[in-house]
Amino acid sequence: MRKKWIYGFQPWVIPFALLLTWQVTASMKLVTPSLFPSPISVLVTFWELLMSGELVRHVFASLWRAGIGLMIGGLIGFALGILNGLSTTSYRYLDSTIQMIRNIPHLALLPLVIVWIGIDEGAKIFLVIIGVLFPIYINTFHGIRNVDHDLVEMGKMYKLKGWRLFKDILLPGALPSIFVGLRYALGVMWLTLIVAETIPTEVGIGYLATNAREFMQTDIIILSIIIYALLGKIADIIAQIGEKWSLKWNVSYNKEL
Repeated sequence: MRKKWIYGFQPWVIPFALLLTWQVTASMKLVTPSLFPSPISVLVTFWELLMSGELVRHVFASLWRAGIGLMIGGLIGFALGILNGLSTTSYRYLDSTIQMIRNIPHLALLPLVIVWIGIDEGAKIFLVIIGVLFPIYINTFHGIRNVDHDLVEMGKMYKLKGWRLFKDILLPGALPSIFVGLRYALGVMWLTLIVAETIPTEVGIGYLATNAREFMQTDIIILSIIIYALLGKIADIIAQIGEKWSLKWNVSYNKEL
């Protein structure tokens, strides 16, 4: 029990150390407080925004954009990865085009997206879709293609084919790679959303930070950055839990790290 408690605490040692260093630096006033507020000041701002309901409104708006973009982009990437992983014909027709589009920095499309779609929710969600699609596609594709051939042959010996072969052999074998793609896509999702929310809007964490910049409210800017970091960490933890649950049959995923 004590060992598990220590393992659970270890990932937070560096963040706590950084927080303590930040507080000491701010308390010594080595930098002007208006430019570098203390953690306590940021915490007070967090509480005020939370109690007013403003913070909840902004966070839920960002979560909605991120969730919709991840769901649509993830499903498209997953479907294309499965299709090209199983079909050589589909791979020959589609993969080159997908790879060319993938190598275009999706955030560089921002001006064009504004011209095409406008500045409403569709533009922000579209950028998230493009951002998460390719990591999931590539890892799904390689996961399917790299399933142990001997396992596939063994499945065929047991009369598995079609959907049953995919469900019992190919998909479980590809899941480790798919989850790597998902976790990478979650990071790209938040990075994309930070930029996407600089498009004129009236709600969202990005709007909160952009509006605070206009009034030099550094405490709100830092709070926005911390919220993005925490949401990213929570999303990754959820993905890890899903990964361990889905791969509980795999000995490598049951080891304590």
